[in-house]
Amino acid sequence: MDRAYQEEPVGLEASLRQMINDHNHASAILRERTEKAKKEAIQTATRVSDLLVNAVNEGVQEVFINEKRIEMEIRALTARLMRFKKQTDQWLTVSRAINTAVKEIGDFENWMKIMELDCKSISAAIFNIHQE
Repeated sequence: MDRAYQEEPVGLEASLRQMINDHNHASAILRERTEKAKKEAIQTATRVSDLLVNAVNEGVQEVFINEKRIEMEIRALTARLMRFKKQTDQWLTVSRAINTAVKEIGDFENWMKIMELDCKSISAAIFNIHQE
């Protein structure tokens, strides 16, 4: 009976050791799987982050290019506007000069009509004086 009792603890001890070894082995496998999953998650997150940064950068780059194009267009339109303003001012000056000339012609015509009437009046007066 002593032997059975002694063998039993040895068998129990071996079973416990086996269970501890199995547990340690399962824990090691679980740690490896967890570490592998963690590395894959980090790689995936890095890849997603890089894709998002690239997508945002492409949008920012496109906006920057469009902004430069708009600025160039604004400069071109400003220069064009200044040329049109200068040309309009020149046309306005010429138009005022023509208007003044037309007024002067009108004044000259008026003066000519007055002179003609005065000449006719003088001529009629001279004719009347001459007839008497």
